[in-house]
Amino acid sequence: MSAVRYRLPDVMDLRAAAPLARDLLALRGKDVALDGSGVQRLGGLCLQVLLAARQTWAADDVPLVIVEPTATLRDCIHLFGATFHAPAFG
Repeated sequence: MSAVRYRLPDVMDLRAAAPLARDLLALRGKDVALDGSGVQRLGGLCLQVLLAARQTWAADDVPLVIVEPTATLRDCIHLFGATFHAPAFG
């Protein structure tokens, strides 16, 4: 089965957190590839959503990866110290 591709918002700020959480919850149980190709900003609340999603998908034993991450997305995850806790880069 191929992964469902979900495009992350370009600006992952406070306003994006609730819709992101809702959208990911609707995808629970499916292999998901988070498309990070447009991300220009990552805030703490959206990072928390990504961390929670990673834990949920891991508990469900279903793949969740970030594909085509921008340098900004990679750098922000690293600067938050969440490299080993965020979804893997695929």
